[in-house]
Amino acid sequence: MDILNEVTTKKHRCGWCAGDDLYEAYHDQEWGVPIRDDDTLFEFLILETFQAGLSWITILRKRENFRKAFDGFNYKRIAQYDEAKVESLLQDAGIVRNKLKVRATVSNAQAFLKVQEEFGSFSTYMWNFVDGKPIKNSVKKYTDAPANTELSDTISKDMKKRGFTFVGSTVIYAHMQATGMVNDHEIDCFRYDEV
Repeated sequence: MDILNEVTTKKHRCGWCAGDDLYEAYHDQEWGVPIRDDDTLFEFLILETFQAGLSWITILRKRENFRKAFDGFNYKRIAQYDEAKVESLLQDAGIVRNKLKVRATVSNAQAFLKVQEEFGSFSTYMWNFVDGKPIKNSVKKYTDAPANTELSDTISKDMKKRGFTFVGSTVIYAHMQATGMVNDHEIDCFRYDEV
């Protein structure tokens, strides 16, 4: 009977995170929660750009290394990085040492500051695309969720015009999912209605 109770009371999660403690914790506590503070939005933007072409779990496992290497994701500091700092980051085995992505982090921090100056906050800029409230989808199985949408295409194009790089439509859609602009939790996931 105890085993039966354990099985029946186990929370159903989205299939993409099942079986990995770090993935499950990220799913349960962060993924899809609406984020409106610029510091966290910047962190996710940088992590998503580094994830391009890699698995998200790879980035999650290196997240603390990224945080340390990039001054706690302090975009004001990152915007000031010089060539010596870029070169030191490229020697850091704790992060993804991709020259284009490291340089993109610096230029994205600079573009981020410009967006803040124009809109008051990056959050205001991003959330304006969804009229300030999350889009709630009805995904039955995580593999049915889109990799990008017309909206992520629009945001991607706008961001590129503003000087951001490594912000293709797929990266932007993943960012929207992670930061709660869109709810792509499976409909029978315990987090679907919580976020």
